[in-house]
Amino acid sequence: MANLRLKRPTDGHITVTPQSAGWTYVGFEVLTLEPGIVYPGATGDKELCIVLITGRAELSVEGEVLGEIGERLSPFEGKPAAAYVPAGKAWSIKARSRVEIGLCTAPGGGDYAPHIIDVPDQITRGKGSNTRYVTNILPETAPAQSLLIVEVITPGGNTSSYPPHKHDTENLPHESFLEETYYHRLNPPQGFAVQRVYTDDRSLDEALVIEDGDVTLVPKGYHPVGTMHGYDLYYLNVMAGPVRTWKFHNAVEHEWLLE
Repeated sequence: MANLRLKRPTDGHITVTPQSAGWTYVGFEVLTLEPGIVYPGATGDKELCIVLITGRAELSVEGEVLGEIGERLSPFEGKPAAAYVPAGKAWSIKARSRVEIGLCTAPGGGDYAPHIIDVPDQITRGKGSNTRYVTNILPETAPAQSLLIVEVITPGGNTSSYPPHKHDTENLPHESFLEETYYHRLNPPQGFAVQRVYTDDRSLDEALVIEDGDVTLVPKGYHPVGTMHGYDLYYLNVMAGPVRTWKFHNAVEHEWLLE
């Protein structure tokens, strides 16, 4: 099994492919562009969701400008900006400011048009020290073939993806199989958080210390996160599997927390 925690390299460019992760569906890449830089790509047989984590950029598909998106200077302030590009398209990003971009991919197909996503407002989930703030960038109600994209901000001292849940078994309508990546940022950036990835039989059981810019891979199992007092945690989730729906199973011994 691949290493479940990927450290941010010095150039800030992280790449996860199905081959490097040892799985089938999810690809994820983070890159930083300076103003004026143009970054080109092609989707091939995959669909793409471009998430501007910070900054402003101009997006083009097949040589036609979709528009300029993005405005926030920090992932902890304001709404994300995003665009969808279907399979079989050439695309490019031109940085209008310094930008940090998440490129989220999964198997493509279907009759979908490239478009700038109308990102909904943030919602609050949980209560007490399990409160977090969620933005559903590309939920299952939005047009796409495979991708599910969400960003979450967890205040310092709080837990998230909690009570522990999993989505590693194709048992619809009760549970769906979804691979998942977490891209983590911390505020202030010198902080740290902890994420555990484990299965019921403990054949997988890893506790990961998460620092700013790390990526966590969740091939299976439960995957709760906790951040330390004084350090807010941001993460960008990418999920995909054979069926595009998020149905999860809570760890039975912890379900009482939902009462």
